Amino acid sequence: MNLTRKKSIHSILVNAEKNTLKKTLNAFDLIMIGIGCTIGTGIFVVTGIAAATYAGPAISISYLLAALACVFAALAYAELASMVPVSGSAYTYSYAILGEFIAWLVGWGLVLEYAIGAATVAAGWSGYVVGILKTGGIMIPNSLALVPAQGGIINLPAIFISLFIGFLLVRGTKESVTLNRILVATKLGVIFLFLIIATPMIKTENWSDFMPFGIGGIFMGAATVFYAYIGFDAVATAAEECKNPKRDLPIGIIASLIICTILYVAVALVLTGISPYADLNNAEPLARALRLNGSNIGSALVGTGAIAGITSVLLILIYGQSRIFFVMSRDGLIPSPFSKLHKKYNTPYVSVIIVSVAVAVISGLLPLKVLSHMTSLGTLFSFIVVSIGVLVLRIKQPNLVRNFRCPAVYVVVPMSVICCGYLVYNLLLENGFWFLLWSILGLIFYFGYSYRNSPLNK
Repeated sequence: MNLTRKKSIHSILVNAEKNTLKKTLNAFDLIMIGIGCTIGTGIFVVTGIAAATYAGPAISISYLLAALACVFAALAYAELASMVPVSGSAYTYSYAILGEFIAWLVGWGLVLEYAIGAATVAAGWSGYVVGILKTGGIMIPNSLALVPAQGGIINLPAIFISLFIGFLLVRGTKESVTLNRILVATKLGVIFLFLIIATPMIKTENWSDFMPFGIGGIFMGAATVFYAYIGFDAVATAAEECKNPKRDLPIGIIASLIICTILYVAVALVLTGISPYADLNNAEPLARALRLNGSNIGSALVGTGAIAGITSVLLILIYGQSRIFFVMSRDGLIPSPFSKLHKKYNTPYVSVIIVSVAVAVISGLLPLKVLSHMTSLGTLFSFIVVSIGVLVLRIKQPNLVRNFRCPAVYVVVPMSVICCGYLVYNLLLENGFWFLLWSILGLIFYFGYSYRNSPLNK
């Protein structure tokens, strides 16, 4: 068996031109996609949960550490994205550099990053909606708002939003991007509003025990919140729909990461300053913290903005997963219907529908904590492989045209691998069994279907 068979970069670009998507996105759209995918459940939900269970007020340091690992990975992504402007992100880059088997493992990991990540976001969206409706006097029974592990039957709001987003994405990318712009503008406005309202409420005694779980808690917090930074990877999945990908992709990846890091750290500091970290383990920590400080109006506005923000994240995650499936199907590694384009809307509608239904089922039945950890594992694995791929390509093909070059590549790549690898180690301590099970399922599918149906096998 030839597990290292590769597609050349030239053949990937030629194949993409035969079955391509509409080019409607510019640099501003890519930055909005990056922010839209990054600022959501991470800032509105996971910040509180991770502070309460892992890092305390030092969750702000956790975000900085996660961002540092992301910066190294983002520089590597930017170089490859400008060279191979094709949908598929890390999967596509791996296919050209490290071979089909590694590419399959990356693609299988990206399912964790996007589909499972989308399910996590849908669950967070449900928590905020239920909280706002409860404030307005409308009660949703726990049996219809909680998953079985939490004592309910099914999380109905999470299922509803997943299917609704799928409907929008089938209708077209341009329309979805317009909606994303509106949602991003709304949530950024709400985040600034939260900072303005909450900053005067800070009680420094809430920071007195800044690292209650020690250094280990900070690193575990960083591993837990890492998936909140996957927005720049979503920028790479939009490559095939970008008007000038060689210039705009690096801009979108790096600019969105910098903006989001600043916002995460600021919100984490203020949130743990206005509420004891132990009280933040709930589905709507920002809104609840404001309510407990007597700002019901601010709480309602933040809750509304959170819904807008989380919706945009869900939109981009389902979008990204459908594009990855589209490319994997085009390469023959998954069934051909996944790459079928809608006759009217020119969208990979079969992929969108399948992803949306899968996200609805998962978010409606599984708990948030397990989902977020599995998402981070899939993300970190793809970042490690992309970073190694940049170094391999620099050594093997140094003369290739690179529109963006990763600076200090022999420092940045090892640092990316070390940082991401350490975070993977922390997550595997708690979730090794589930990740191993997921990997085994991926191997069964690859050797049972993908290897034999790949065009490179003929």
